Amino acid sequence: MRREDLDVLVIGAGLSGIGQACQLIRKAAWASFAILERRERLGGTWDLFRYPGIRSDSDMFTFGYRFRPWSDPKDIADGPSILKYLQETADEYGVHDKIRYRSNVVSMDWSSAEKRWIATVETEEETYLISARFVSSCTGYYNYDEGYLPEFDGYEDYKGVVAHPQKWPEDLDYTGKTVLIIGSGATAVTLVPAMAGDARHVTMLQRSPTYIFSRPAEDAVATFLRRFLPNSWAYKICRVKNVLLGIYIYWMCKRSPDKIRKYLRKMAVDELGPDFDVDTHFKPAYDPWDQRLCLIPDGDLYRVLKAGNASVVTDHIDRFTETGVALKSGNIIDADIIVPATGLQIQFLGGMQVTMDGAPLDPADHTVYRGMMLSGVPNLVVTFGYTNASWTLKSDLTADYVARLVNRMRDKGAEQVVPKLPNGGVEEGQLLGLNSGYLLRAQHMLPKAGAEKPWKNHENYVSDMLSIRYGSMDDGVLAFS
Repeated sequence: MRREDLDVLVIGAGLSGIGQACQLIRKAAWASFAILERRERLGGTWDLFRYPGIRSDSDMFTFGYRFRPWSDPKDIADGPSILKYLQETADEYGVHDKIRYRSNVVSMDWSSAEKRWIATVETEEETYLISARFVSSCTGYYNYDEGYLPEFDGYEDYKGVVAHPQKWPEDLDYTGKTVLIIGSGATAVTLVPAMAGDARHVTMLQRSPTYIFSRPAEDAVATFLRRFLPNSWAYKICRVKNVLLGIYIYWMCKRSPDKIRKYLRKMAVDELGPDFDVDTHFKPAYDPWDQRLCLIPDGDLYRVLKAGNASVVTDHIDRFTETGVALKSGNIIDADIIVPATGLQIQFLGGMQVTMDGAPLDPADHTVYRGMMLSGVPNLVVTFGYTNASWTLKSDLTADYVARLVNRMRDKGAEQVVPKLPNGGVEEGQLLGLNSGYLLRAQHMLPKAGAEKPWKNHENYVSDMLSIRYGSMDDGVLAFS
């Protein structure tokens, strides 16, 4: 079997993988590397999801790369604009030549004898091996093949059209149709206003409410600054502003949840009017940021609800029928099209089989180091963004760290670098600060976190920036050999 040697293997050509490649080109140009992408195009999430209205759920001043300013006036950007930004970034840094499409890493084994990862790669033409000194896994955190779908009674009885957000039919025409969207997360609150303009009526069916936060689609501060400053300066200023604002909002949600709860309720009442049943449909039982806040630009969801183009129902599904769904309350919702926006399935390390000297590697048996490496696992970094802020803030830090780390290995003449737990292990802490269903369903497959640094997962950009970007690698935990 053919074998190829590389310094760094990057897996995934989405937001994280493109960012990783750019940082290697910028800061470790000596390193030979390739990006393996099992799909036929770059973009990851932003190429896969094609449903109406798809957009970022974070502002673009923090969702964009630190090293490449976002110049579009839209602060909450649509999917095609984000994909264009990724393609232009890849153009600017010469990343395209490094990407190998339709290349699937089916397995990866660490060889202690060779001090290398041996990846088995499948393409349409052949199966071959890549031997890499270092691996940066940028595959994201969910299953690209299948979303999460609960087991609904009578699901197969429904005779209408089922459109899954993760596999949106390109030829779906919902003009003049009645649409039922099941769910209340980011996908659902995006779909409702996007479809309400053409559909006869859109109903959002939720088991329980979600906190909704409305903000302007364009950043007024950025618009003002761009009149007088270069775009790169305005971008940096707004990035700092939004990072600090996000940290403050999260801190307030945890410190004074009742105040934030009242603020979000007032926002909904002001948008929807006093006659709308806000407490039934937009007053969750949990505290703000126990689950991720859903961001809507310019109150678009509230506008279509108030106009009557859409409605929200809070109830439980009893079963599917031939024409729609029957609810526990006894009510019936008929629909021409049903969209089960019921969430994601977590998939760690892209679903590939990972072993060390032939023994299976179970991430749940390991502890996370700096939110990116696994205890006892050499020469491997896994990119996992923030759950309480923009994904890219953490992926940027991780990509920068990988470039620094491979440089440090070269300078020290080291063949491997591995985070080592102290004797007796560490006190266990919280890996993620959310109790969202998709995370709770995946707890058994996720690694552990410690209660103290560098094993603590801070979920705080400023703390991580100081620790990851500017902190010493000689911390007594990271062992070079």
